Amino acid sequence: MKTIETGIPGLTIIEPDVFGDERGFFMESWHADRYESLGLPGKFRQSNLSRSGPGVIRGLHYQYPEPQGKLVSVLAGSMFDVAVDIRTDSPTFKQWAGVELSAENHRQFYIPEGFAHGFCVLEGPVLLSYLCTSVFRAEYDAGVAWNDPDINIRWPVKSGQLSKKDAEAPKLRDIRVEDLPRMNL
Repeated sequence: MKTIETGIPGLTIIEPDVFGDERGFFMESWHADRYESLGLPGKFRQSNLSRSGPGVIRGLHYQYPEPQGKLVSVLAGSMFDVAVDIRTDSPTFKQWAGVELSAENHRQFYIPEGFAHGFCVLEGPVLLSYLCTSVFRAEYDAGVAWNDPDINIRWPVKSGQLSKKDAEAPKLRDIRVEDLPRMNL
């Protein structure tokens, strides 16, 4: 297994070992001891599966005051996955990193607690699997505008199909600081 640093501490791209031949392939999608040895959580509390069609943009989502870390993988299709540091006391506040995740490249993206997460479908439909460090709580669900100019994500698309919630998400500067995570949660 190989890790790729993103320049933002804790935000990690993982390239699992994939063993393949003419019949197909095998890979470990998660192994507590191995992931813990890389500094990633060894315990997740919820597993989710999401399907998104071509042209869909989702995010940027976060949960606060009970934040979620996420280990994201794509089982079908390809997407551009993004995480933004929204921890108000972080030296990398408002910085983002993105990575193409696909069924072919088998990459995973670990997004720590305190980050907003979003993606756009490059080739779909996309079947997305992600493990979460805490359970989803609708009352703490929040978002930041996917195209916030202060964050300036270089998306590979100019527009896409958004949910009403995502289309109306506020810019980061319009969210009260009390409603954003901090590093020492």
